[in-house]
Amino acid sequence: MKPIRILYISVAGNTRNFVTNLQEYAKNVHNDDDNNPLIELEEITDQSDFADETGNFFAFVPTYLDGGNGIDNGVKEMMTNTLGEYIDYNDNAKYCIGVIGSGNKNFNEQYCLTAKRYAKQFDAPFVTDFELRGTDRDVVRVYDELKKYDK
Repeated sequence: MKPIRILYISVAGNTRNFVTNLQEYAKNVHNDDDNNPLIELEEITDQSDFADETGNFFAFVPTYLDGGNGIDNGVKEMMTNTLGEYIDYNDNAKYCIGVIGSGNKNFNEQYCLTAKRYAKQFDAPFVTDFELRGTDRDVVRVYDELKKYDK
């Protein structure tokens, strides 16, 4: 069984922490039953060389906004643009099979706004979300959701 590929960006370390926990969980359940896929991670940063993706991946993206409320007076996303540019590079978007968002629920309507915008822009489903670094329960839930989409 091929691993589930995840492209992610992490500014404050929350997303990196979550996907690392997700990868470790996948390894543990895979060891119990090899029908459970492993997780392959690739962090996209400002220093990343853009490459042509050749297989399906999920994008994990936090929300960082600078101005606007994202609803009726615009939005200016910041700090995650490199991941969006990477997905938009050549034909990469056609391999994006889902977007997972994170953020702070205190931001109400802006919670996971960047991920929802990526999903719309790249015509991929908004799969699920987690807050900040997520919980152990979130890790299990997100893993189960990824397995549903990655066929």
